[in-house]
Amino acid sequence: MLKTVLGLALTVCLSAPVATAQTFRAAALKVDITPESPQWLLGYGARQSTGVHDRIYHRILALDDGENRFVLVSSGLCLISPAEYDKVAAELERRTGIPRLNFWWSMTHTHSAPEVGPPGLPAAFLGDRYQHEVEPEYTAMVEQRLLDGVAQVLEQLEEARLAVGWGFSLANINRRARDIEGETRLGMNPGGPTDRRVGLLRFEDPSGQPIALLANYPIHGTVLGGANLEISGDAPGVVADYVESKLGAPLLFLNGAAGDQAPLYSGFPDPRSGHLSQFRHLLGKPILEANRRMKEATSHVRLSASEVIVETPKKDGLVWPDELRNYAKTQGSKTLIKLPIRILQLNEEIVIWSAPLELFSQIAVRVRSHSRFPYTFFGGYTNGWLGYLLTAEEWQHGGYEPRVSPYTPQAQLDVEKAVGAALDALPH
Repeated sequence: MLKTVLGLALTVCLSAPVATAQTFRAAALKVDITPESPQWLLGYGARQSTGVHDRIYHRILALDDGENRFVLVSSGLCLISPAEYDKVAAELERRTGIPRLNFWWSMTHTHSAPEVGPPGLPAAFLGDRYQHEVEPEYTAMVEQRLLDGVAQVLEQLEEARLAVGWGFSLANINRRARDIEGETRLGMNPGGPTDRRVGLLRFEDPSGQPIALLANYPIHGTVLGGANLEISGDAPGVVADYVESKLGAPLLFLNGAAGDQAPLYSGFPDPRSGHLSQFRHLLGKPILEANRRMKEATSHVRLSASEVIVETPKKDGLVWPDELRNYAKTQGSKTLIKLPIRILQLNEEIVIWSAPLELFSQIAVRVRSHSRFPYTFFGGYTNGWLGYLLTAEEWQHGGYEPRVSPYTPQAQLDVEKAVGAALDALPH
């Protein structure tokens, strides 16, 4: 049965039994983080919520191969600052001993969820949006339920097997709309690059009953536009709820390189006009179909986490927030952004790399096409947010993303080279 927790008040037991080197274990939990009072919503202009359309959650997955423990949290939120991730990661390590390298906190990127933590990088180019006072109570609740949820899921680890596969969905579309004069705006570009692969990991018990499903797909959480004032998980949340109703286990939605990928319906004032429920068919059904086709699961799983820091020039004229001073450095007359890339390897055929970015889809596709791992996934919006990172080609077309990106056209090459080298260096 799918486990949903509305509120937790737990203390982790550090003396919990550790699995043997031959045993792979997993556990998952769904924790409600829907606020009970109006909140400032993140995404679009500043606005306060007036109600709830569908509830939002932390979905927490813990893995243990007998030597390493790893925790992934997928939260139905828009963005967090890397400073907020750092704060929670430090507290989680203090409580559980799980190092920050082995804790990933990813956002589904719904634009209809409350703000959490300090504004971070968006305040550098959207300062007028942040004139209201921060509401710390909701942030504290989100943090506490994450920490308590991880503590609980670590105590629920059970013997598990892992299966992997690919699916395909037409739920997204390139959003870099071109005018005949060449101007680029947010909209729909049916001829633009898209990535419609769905990456899947299934964790199941020895009898084949699902423990959790991880689905990796690039799509903006913008079915609902700025006129919507109801809290919602948007397409990722609706899809996760639907799959869970059929699967009986949590679905962790790991958003991909969605910087230029919109939902097929985008920017509508309410769920009905935005066809929000149809994403159950557009994306939820393909996930379930791909799950049924997945290859046979294995109980022999080894996991390893690593990190590479990509240093790439900051765009001139952008004032870097002081709260992110650990993510930049001065080199001569230039400022370099220190971009943390995380990598999780599972056995010899699966790798997930992640970054605190809205990455353009073709960068992830290029990394995947050059990777020796047949299952190479990318998780965006993970461990914070450090802006849009475009392909070098798209810079010449202008528009919203180049205007607000903190990077230069060199960033694509810097990331592809560093990630490619890091993946090549992983053990066979």
